[in-house]
Amino acid sequence: MNNIKQDFTIKDLENISGIKAHTIRIWEKRYNLLVPKRTDTNIRFYTNENLQKLLNIVLLNNNNFKISKIAKMSEEELVLQSRELAFTTSINDEAINSLKLAMFQFDKLLFNNTYNKLLQKKTFKQIFKEVFVPFLNHVGVLWQTDTLKPAHEHFISNLITQKILINTEKIQYNITNSSKTYVLFLPENEIHEIGLLYLNYELVLRGFQTVYLGQSLPLNNLDYFLESENEICFVTALTIRPYDDVIEAYFNEINTITNTYGKTFIAVGQKVNKVKELALNSKIHLYDSISDLLKVL
Repeated sequence: MNNIKQDFTIKDLENISGIKAHTIRIWEKRYNLLVPKRTDTNIRFYTNENLQKLLNIVLLNNNNFKISKIAKMSEEELVLQSRELAFTTSINDEAINSLKLAMFQFDKLLFNNTYNKLLQKKTFKQIFKEVFVPFLNHVGVLWQTDTLKPAHEHFISNLITQKILINTEKIQYNITNSSKTYVLFLPENEIHEIGLLYLNYELVLRGFQTVYLGQSLPLNNLDYFLESENEICFVTALTIRPYDDVIEAYFNEINTITNTYGKTFIAVGQKVNKVKELALNSKIHLYDSISDLLKVL
């Protein structure tokens, strides 16, 4: 549990909650809602419990609870009111806030209740695009600002991954177009697969046959499919890897493969902008995002 972040600056709280640091300080002074601790050198910091309390306060305040009323609640009442509200108002912004709360509290029950309430009003596709995607984008910001630790990100990513897999399993026999097979994989040492898993779900939903090979796959592991006489389309997603200093070499290797075997390659992700000026085979298709790719499928 050493990777779990325990101490937060007021800037961390602002990044996570969306509430300006100035407002947080006012809530502290006027209503005594948060009580920061101090280091031996008198530097203020906030605990995980402070963060959880702030997210509960924000959830209530965003749903017409006045700060003056929230300030009068006991700690237990604050938790109960926010949990009840999270269970009953899980639509977009409220749901995203609930997911943040679930992530930082490692609360699987809250995550599942939020998701199940969303399912009453939205399809899985809508939930992923309208709630999970903006939530994961926010997680990325928290990661970049060092507000988030691996334990939190792994916890919530695994729960979202489970939902994608469950929904893909439900439609696995939905194949109506078997003339082409999409083979999905991530580049070597790339482990961020939520986007690719969702793309696999969308392809299956559209009736396509897919083979999901998953994380960190060297190109030389594709031999079986390269030598197949069937129509194969390879799909990869670039999040972190390949690094910028080797990405051209990676696509030059893909270029050689397409010239040799005549197979189609699709690459998605912002990193494809690094190679758009290369003279690539016409069978290599680049898309900035999964959404852009889905528009042409």
